Amino acid sequence: MPGLVDPVADEREGLLAYLAQQRYVLCLAAYGLTDEQARARPTVSSLSVGGIIKHVAGVERGWMRTVLGRPPGDGGDFRMLPGETLADVIGEYERVATDTEEIVAGIDDLGRPVPVPKDVPWFPDDVAAWSVRWVLLHLIEETARHAGQADILRESIDGATALPLMAAAEGWPETPWLTPWRRFARR
Repeated sequence: MPGLVDPVADEREGLLAYLAQQRYVLCLAAYGLTDEQARARPTVSSLSVGGIIKHVAGVERGWMRTVLGRPPGDGGDFRMLPGETLADVIGEYERVATDTEEIVAGIDDLGRPVPVPKDVPWFPDDVAAWSVRWVLLHLIEETARHAGQADILRESIDGATALPLMAAAEGWPETPWLTPWRRFARR
């Protein structure tokens, strides 16, 4: 996937494309990391790149369960558990993404109401329902927020930043203004 979303034909395609783009850039923060590095907490925060990906997958799964009228579940832990690999976490996120796309494809009207769960203290009491559209926009927002956090964590691990990581992942040639990331290359 390139650095920008392709032109979109309609709202549904646009929302799913922007959500996919944010998932992609979040996972780019993990490109080339070992499992140990994906678990690392290189800042004062308790966050890790792998933990953020795991959390966002759980949150997206929970929102899709809410859209389907099911209990949302636990929302996703921020930690990679012993024995979990980065490949496991990213694989689960890819399954969640596929499920989201299938669920959204089966919904005729993105304005369809999604009841606001009443047992979540940070949800408003004065709103009865959001729309599927709102849920997708919220997922884009949530994923983008966490992608930024993952970028900071990744840069703290080995100095890698988003554009050189994307260049490496996509096989871009080196240019006078951009060198693709290389393993163990610190600036």
